[in-house]
Amino acid sequence: MDGAMDNDLYYVERLVLQELKGAFVSVSSEADRIGMIEKAAKRAKPGITDDQIKEIAKDVRDLGPLSEALDMEGVEDIMINNTSNIFVYDSQIGERRLDKKVRDRRELDMLVDKLKLFATNEISGDKILDVHMPDGSRANIVTSPVGYDITIRRFRGKAMSIIDLINMDELDYQIAARLWIYMDGFKVRPANMLIGGMPASGKTTLLNALFSFLRPDARVVTIEETYELNTKTQENCVRLETSSDMPMEELVKNALRMRPDMIIIGEVRGAEANDMITAMNIGKICMGTIHASSARDIINRLQNFPMDVPKDIIPVIDSLITLSQVYENGKPKRRVTQIAEISGIETQILLSDLYRFDYKTHKAAPILPSVTYRDMISDLLGIPPATLMAAEDIRANVLYALNKMGIRDIEGISGIVDDYYLNPEAALRKLGLASLSPAITI
Repeated sequence: MDGAMDNDLYYVERLVLQELKGAFVSVSSEADRIGMIEKAAKRAKPGITDDQIKEIAKDVRDLGPLSEALDMEGVEDIMINNTSNIFVYDSQIGERRLDKKVRDRRELDMLVDKLKLFATNEISGDKILDVHMPDGSRANIVTSPVGYDITIRRFRGKAMSIIDLINMDELDYQIAARLWIYMDGFKVRPANMLIGGMPASGKTTLLNALFSFLRPDARVVTIEETYELNTKTQENCVRLETSSDMPMEELVKNALRMRPDMIIIGEVRGAEANDMITAMNIGKICMGTIHASSARDIINRLQNFPMDVPKDIIPVIDSLITLSQVYENGKPKRRVTQIAEISGIETQILLSDLYRFDYKTHKAAPILPSVTYRDMISDLLGIPPATLMAAEDIRANVLYALNKMGIRDIEGISGIVDDYYLNPEAALRKLGLASLSPAITI
């Protein structure tokens, strides 16, 4: 990293990095970035040589031990604990410590200054920073009395699709078809939905995968603290990001003025929950993720501080999906562990379980068929509930056929789903499912 750099040039580079903090966020051209470094270096040290500028520009791109961790296959999170050690979370084996670490405070300070080139969000002055790294990964930097603690959530260049999740046994075809119906609602009423789970349970990954089921003409507004959702399958999509002067609560309120068909909140955690529920109550479809371990836990979180959602309006939420990290043969696996619908309210919110994870079979077992949401859609369309259940089975067959044909990426799935919305009979013929009737044509 900067081991071979003399002290004078080290401090010149530090001055350059501090001047350019956040400047690389909106600059994608490497030539433009080098030009900015050159100008800042000349301001920091008049008379600096071209070779020294080249050395600084080269070192700026070197993230030391972090570079190696960012290149590791299967690593989802990187945790730099000051100069003590570096841990990674590997999707196959769980958490492990790396042999390398940041050598000393001098190297740590330089590393943080390099990351700050991409800083997008400051919280509490300069003590907490969110950073979008060049590869799309998200870094959180917290200043401590002994240095910095850095946590990086890796960006997956290729987002996982619903079929990828099926192939990983996170869910099955029938559950995926149920989620497709929730996302689509046969065009008359998609489901208001929250995806719950503890950290690293796969909430955002699942939410990303569900974008394949959105109708292509839907206007979607996403609201996140830092960009994580992959929205490229939606043409009419607005992406909003919170900041110190644009908190989540205000962005959720403002989203109602943007004529959304659907509002998607990256993570519901505070007072914005009330605005989300209000949006649902006036007919806007909303979904998002929330930290919770079960459907009942989601309800409890909504009712208590800091969300404080009145119990009487919580039933506007249709479905609650929870994911958990479970261990199978000593290895961590992500699984859909519960799908529940809100079926009413008495002394407490009533929940009806559709699926629950069976820890003996390691599968989400069906408990009851959808009743509340199914009957609502049935009434809106004027068709019998059995027809809706048949439509769900057909969609499960569509996903199975896609997997068999090797169409497993989000874009490919979205294309077939769009074809299905446009002309279901033709889409079924294309997939070799001409013997099936689409059951419902909307």
